Amino acid sequence: MTDTSSAISDQGRASSAGSPQEGEGFSLDLERFWIQALDLKYWLLGIVALGLIAGLVVTLLSTSLYRATARIEISQVTENITDARPLNNASRRSDLQYHQTQYELLRSKFLSERVSQAGNLARNEEFLAAFGLTEAGAVSQRQLDSLLRSNVSIQPLDNTSLVDISFSSPSKAISVLVADLWAQEYLDANYEKRFGANIEAREFLEGQIEELREKLAISERELVDYANANQLVILDSVGDSSGSETATQTLVGAELQALNTALAAATTERIQAESALRAGATGEAGAASSAALRGRLAEARAQLAELRSKFGPEYPAIKAKQAEIKSLGEAIAGEGSIDNQALTAAFRKSSLQEKALREKLNRAKDAFLGQQGQGIQYGILKREVDTNRELYEALLQRYKELEAAGAGKNNVTLIDAAEEPESAYAPSLPRNLLAGLIASLLIAAGLVYLREAMDQTIRDPSVVRRKFGITPLGLIPRVEADDIVEELVRRSSEISEAYAAARTNMTFLTSNGAPRTLMLTSTRPNEGKSISSVALARSFVQLGRTVLLIDADLRHSGLSDFIGISSDPMLGLSALLSGKETLQTSTVPVDPHGFDLLPTGQKPPNPVELLSGPGLRGVVQLALEHYDHVIVDGAPVLGLADALEVSRSVEGVIYIIESNGVNIRAVQTALGRLAGANANVFGAIVTKLDQRNSAYGYGYGYGYGYGYGDPDDDKS
Repeated sequence: MTDTSSAISDQGRASSAGSPQEGEGFSLDLERFWIQALDLKYWLLGIVALGLIAGLVVTLLSTSLYRATARIEISQVTENITDARPLNNASRRSDLQYHQTQYELLRSKFLSERVSQAGNLARNEEFLAAFGLTEAGAVSQRQLDSLLRSNVSIQPLDNTSLVDISFSSPSKAISVLVADLWAQEYLDANYEKRFGANIEAREFLEGQIEELREKLAISERELVDYANANQLVILDSVGDSSGSETATQTLVGAELQALNTALAAATTERIQAESALRAGATGEAGAASSAALRGRLAEARAQLAELRSKFGPEYPAIKAKQAEIKSLGEAIAGEGSIDNQALTAAFRKSSLQEKALREKLNRAKDAFLGQQGQGIQYGILKREVDTNRELYEALLQRYKELEAAGAGKNNVTLIDAAEEPESAYAPSLPRNLLAGLIASLLIAAGLVYLREAMDQTIRDPSVVRRKFGITPLGLIPRVEADDIVEELVRRSSEISEAYAAARTNMTFLTSNGAPRTLMLTSTRPNEGKSISSVALARSFVQLGRTVLLIDADLRHSGLSDFIGISSDPMLGLSALLSGKETLQTSTVPVDPHGFDLLPTGQKPPNPVELLSGPGLRGVVQLALEHYDHVIVDGAPVLGLADALEVSRSVEGVIYIIESNGVNIRAVQTALGRLAGANANVFGAIVTKLDQRNSAYGYGYGYGYGYGYGDPDDDKS
């Protein structure tokens, strides 16, 4: 693409890039990162390779770890206030909160301490050897807790109440042991937390019951020993009105009571016998027999009277009846004598019985009175026995109630005990390789980011318009030829065509075409300013124009050597500005290129003062009388005032910017200085474009891979 339309098209594309849509800057930044990555591709590949090698080495050097898992179920705790039906479960939020609390308890230091104590892990030689702790008892509880908690894993299963408790160690047996201990200790701790009050109360009551049992046995033994020692035979307990037992009935008391009752009965009988004897009364049996005889006698007399009324005295029946009446009378007379004897005998018997009972009663009374004091002490001992028995029975009843209430079901259940793992789960080669790959990619990304953050050079030529507000007039590729001038002379070369396109774009800078006088400058040396001056001068010559190229870099003269001509050091711009020479005597024709050169000549001690006067403007105006275009190769802007002074003597400035080299902030500073000097910046030529800029679409088919040769080939 060497024609003018191509250059204009490229300029239009750069111009359109000068007003990006919102968000385009972010896209361009990503492109810069991608380009940096491509530029560092070998470094990045090396970092990735090192990451993979590191993953492999870690896998080979790491100790094999075995993981054993015990599974438990944590059910939600629900309460039941009646026996009719259970209440509904709590809300989902409460359920999640409860389970989350249990997960934290499973990971707690409290549980790790229980596990270490339950398994006596501080002195478990196999456990210590598995973790490289050879000396038993040398590990503190804090270190042991940290070791346990760092190797345990609590993993709830999604959408279930199941929880996996896993422990990893270099030993299969230790992994199984600790996983099972962890699950069992959690079950025990949960049960103690739920029913701990009942358990503590039962333990307390067990002690109290045992103590009261001993006291009751002792008090009963003392009571029995006292009764035996004092020959107290206890028959029954006697209670007072309040229902408490205050005394006891002994055998002597019972005997006294019986004798007293018998004596009262004997006395009554004696009195009755005595009364009957005095009254002549018979006993019940005698009275009955006498009454019967008298009845028969009366009946016989009645029959005799009836017979006499009918028969005479000699009638046999009458004689027989008279004999019967006589016999009955004799019998009745005999009965009266017998009754008196019976009454006397009965009176004597009752009197003797009364006397005997009274004597026994007196002896029993004496014995009973002797046991009165002993009964009081016995009652005291008896009450102590009764009190101990009541307390014992009350505590025993309460213990049974707590036993029934405290035998609740644990809401945590062991589902699967840990099993010995068949193989090690770590180190995992795929996992370590993936980790190494991820780590290396992160490092690579960080390297790209740091490189990009530190690299504030121009990659996208459209930045020239967006950042600096000037038009990119030309985009010049980097060439790697040994002789850059030779490439420039060859009109079919890519660099020659690029400068031709830049020259074409310059014809649109003013209404009369390309500016007749202009200066080329740059931010710093070695950005392609001098080669651009030579190339533009050649390009204008190819159009049939006469061109004078002025080397105004009085501090670093060398344009003559660059294009391969020799000149008198006493002649040149310095002598011309000093008034020692004329323009005709100072210029040197450059036959291979077709333009004339005004070299710097002798280096002056005060370049800025020499350039700041009206002399340079006069030289330029004088040159316009003989040349169509005057191109001034000025000094770099930063650090010097030379270019600022030269810009006053020309129509405008063409700013040379090295892509992938000069810092954007430096360019902005340099352009700011030119603006402060009221310099008219026509546009910019971006030089040394290479493959790093190809992603932005600025290749132009120049065949990236070329360069400007050594920096020494470009004197500025």
